[in-house]
Amino acid sequence: MYDYIIVGAGSAGCVMANRLSADPTKRVCLIEAGSRDRNPLIHMPLGLALLSRVKSVNWGYDTAPEGNLGNRTLYWPRGRTLGGSSSINAMIYIRGHRADYDGWEQAAGPDWGWDRARDLFLRMEGNTSLDDANHNTVGPLAVSDLRSVNPLSKAFVQAGTQCQFPHNPDFNGVTQDGVGTYQVTQRDGQRCSSARAFLDPVRHRENLTIEIRAQVERVLFEDRHAVGVALKGRNIMIKPGGEVILSGGAINSPQLLKLSGIGPAGELSRQGIDVLHDAPEVGENLADHLDITVMSSTKGRQGIGIAPSFVPRAITAGWKYLTGNTGELTSNAAEAGGFVKSDPSRDRPNLQFHFIPAYLRDHGRKTSWGYGVTLHVCDLLPKSRGRIILSGPDPLTPARIEPNYLSHPDDIEVLLDGLKIARRVMAAPAIVGHLKSEVLPGESVQSDADLIADIRARAETIYHPVGTCRMGMDTASVVDSQARVRGVHGLRVVDASVMPSIIAGNTNAPTMMIAENVADMMIGA
Repeated sequence: MYDYIIVGAGSAGCVMANRLSADPTKRVCLIEAGSRDRNPLIHMPLGLALLSRVKSVNWGYDTAPEGNLGNRTLYWPRGRTLGGSSSINAMIYIRGHRADYDGWEQAAGPDWGWDRARDLFLRMEGNTSLDDANHNTVGPLAVSDLRSVNPLSKAFVQAGTQCQFPHNPDFNGVTQDGVGTYQVTQRDGQRCSSARAFLDPVRHRENLTIEIRAQVERVLFEDRHAVGVALKGRNIMIKPGGEVILSGGAINSPQLLKLSGIGPAGELSRQGIDVLHDAPEVGENLADHLDITVMSSTKGRQGIGIAPSFVPRAITAGWKYLTGNTGELTSNAAEAGGFVKSDPSRDRPNLQFHFIPAYLRDHGRKTSWGYGVTLHVCDLLPKSRGRIILSGPDPLTPARIEPNYLSHPDDIEVLLDGLKIARRVMAAPAIVGHLKSEVLPGESVQSDADLIADIRARAETIYHPVGTCRMGMDTASVVDSQARVRGVHGLRVVDASVMPSIIAGNTNAPTMMIAENVADMMIGA
């Protein structure tokens, strides 16, 4: 029997395992549905371009048909290996905007305000490139500048400044506004996932058990007290007074709560699941960053291309990586980007750029021949909300994902403005000389009506689902300010699903911060 069972060895789960097992008197079991993170594509940064095709490390979800996006089903890759989505993402290190945490503080209390969050980010960070008041150099999560930045990425940054967006050398510094190259979670030219940063250093602990290829089917209860978890053919139990921590992410955590009898009573009853606690908000409040791209072909061969002419470069890149973890294979693909306002009157950025010096179609699942560039722009502060609902009572049946994108009319206007701004940047002198022609949306697509139709036909996720087990001080929230599930005892949710509102930026580092904070609460640090 264990003191703590952690379900999900992703961005948050690995942090929880590290912190809770630091006490040698506490037995901790970390359970992961996927396998060990041994696939070399995980650790070689540019391997992420192929990970969407590797089913063994990726849940590979599809949404329900989205009515505001031409009834398309959208592909949602999520990590299914040690490290979770931190093992397959673009490694971009972003904390978010101070105003995000002001909102969290209002929703969930002072332990979630900016001052506290900043302290936790600093504690975790081991930055090898920046050493000032805004950064720490000795934390477990390696953060660094990119070892190799493509010339086209540098041209994008210059183009952004020509459009009057300031150059920002540190998106986690004094201000978020502007354009620049991203810092990444890499150590010595390799990905530093949550598993690498927090789990690998403590694997030797005798009080830590790591179960892989083990999918939890439900949480077990006695008199509303969590007592363990059920897997196929066996149960894993906790000691009296122990706790179960769900860290499955914004899709799997609400699904597991519902399978365990915690959720909207009507939905559970329709699936033949006994209702333990009627919690209408479980699975609701789903938020995500919807993204649209401008794609152009290039005149030269500076970018990363799939063509016979790229073969010599690929050989050189492979040699550099194998002999010293340097060169183009250390690229995170989305090398540069920025945070800008869709309207100058806004008080903070609500759009984010991700620039890739290559063609990228269908999340990398489709091979795109030739040389090109792709500029992503996403709505950072969407007002649309979706939900996660059960497809059936079988734990192996994926939940139904209903993002409900563009259900709020403001969101389409923000993306329309974002698409226009992205085009303006791509027309700036610093980069336009490198470009041959616009591939998407296409030079014939000019009117607002046509651009909106293009958004509805092509927009995709940028992989940041949150909020489906909302944290708050109000009794309607799924979890309280210490991530304890309301209505039962001995059960917490610790992952991106508890975010009261979506972060204005990439969500990986904030998810680790959530775990760091809850771990402090649990051990009384």
